[in-house]
Amino acid sequence: VQLQAFGGGLVQAGGSLRLSCAASGRSVSSYGMGWFRQAPGKEREFVAGIGRSGSTNYVDFVKGRFTISRDNAENTIYLQMNSLKPEDTAVYYCAFGRSTWYSSSISQYTYWGRGTLVTVSS
Repeated sequence: VQLQAFGGGLVQAGGSLRLSCAASGRSVSSYGMGWFRQAPGKEREFVAGIGRSGSTNYVDFVKGRFTISRDNAENTIYLQMNSLKPEDTAVYYCAFGRSTWYSSSISQYTYWGRGTLVTVSS
């Protein structure tokens, strides 16, 4: 099972980016999937999740700005990030959940992608 996240880059505050996470070896439609991020010197934290049913969940500080979605045919999940802020700067990771439901707990995720760096300048 492999996950590859891409789409990160440098963007000015207020701008947008769309992250993609392509999976192989396992179907993203069969498991809960999550996006996490890790800023320098900080712990990895939950950002957004999507369950097998398509239900979604977001951490408070991205609600209304970020949207997680899934393309079953492409076996890919996405994270659309709008109104980016400098504090959104981090390496963003995608991961497969252990079950069909999303979770905000890192321990409930198994396979992880290598991450993609998002840098938001002020």
